[in-house]
Formats: sequence, structure tokens, C-alpha cells
Amino acid sequence: MKLDRLKIFFEEYIEGTPEKAAVSDQKMLLCRLTMAVAHGIEIQDSIRGVYITSRCLKHIFDKRPAEEFLFIINHLHEIVRYPDRIYLNKEAKRGYFCFIKRINDVGYLCSLEIIKIPPAVCGEVVAGISEFGEEKEREEIQVATVFRLRDENYIKNYTLLWDWGNGNPHRSALDTP
Repeated sequence: MKLDRLKIFFEEYIEGTPEKAAVSDQKMLLCRLTMAVAHGIEIQDSIRGVYITSRCLKHIFDKRPAEEFLFIINHLHEIVRYPDRIYLNKEAKRGYFCFIKRINDVGYLCSLEIIKIPPAVCGEVVAGISEFGEEKEREEIQVATVFRLRDENYIKNYTLLWDWGNGNPHRSALDTP
């Protein structure tokens, strides 16, 4: 189960580290977006996997109160895989999408970013063609941050892209200039 894997990931790379300490640069697959969510925000099937890095988890651990962090680590999979609504993030903010999920009548926001991964062979960035053929840049979705929404007005002026209620893109996402 992803929940247990995230706790193990936390215990292995984050737990017991001093505040703001550097951590090993690791990542793990948190979950895959559902087809409804991926289709709703026009994510290709090839990049539906959502990853979390040790650096991101360390940031959340350092910045959030213990009770909030423990809740997040126990429910992050649910927030990402089954969001209630998805908004387009503001340009000045980190991440491209804001996934919103209400759990126990409390809202949580998870910001997801699409990262471009350069071509690599055996861990080294290569240019052109290697003995394995030409590598191409690829994209992957990563958690940028997650937190409890203390003020529901925080997302008031964000563009709603998708709503779980009907599983379709929101009409504001269809408005193109």
C-alpha cells in the first residue's frame, strides 16, 4: 500500500534529521492519477505517475505542525488520487496544479508541478545518440508542497479546471482568450 511506503520513505530519509538539514535526493512513486483526473486536466497517460521527493517531504516536515504533518502523510495519497477540485496555480507560486480535497470537513491543498527530466544514460546526461539509441526529454509530475487550507478564500481567485462532482473540465477551463 502507498501509505505504508510513504511512511517507510519518511522514516528512511527524513525522520530524525535536524531542521533545514540537507537530505539524500530520493523520490518515490506516490500514486497514479485516475483516468478521470488525468483526462480532466489533459495529462497524458505516460506521465500519470505522481512522485514525491525526499526534499519535498523534508520541507513539509519542517514547515508544518506535527499533527498536520502526520495527517498529511497518512492522507497524501487520497488528496492526490481523489481530489475534489483542481485549480490552475498562480504564476508566482510553485507548482502548476492545486489539488483540493476536503477530509473531515477540513480542506487540504496539494500543489503539483510538471518536471522536465533531461535525457540520461547510466545517470549521466547525454547529448545526441548513445549506444542505447536517442534519449528524449521526458516529463514527470511531482508534489511541490501540501498544506491545510486555513483560509478558504486562499483559492478564491484561482481558475477552477476540474471538479470531481461531474468529472468534467470546469467551464472556466474551457474559456480561451
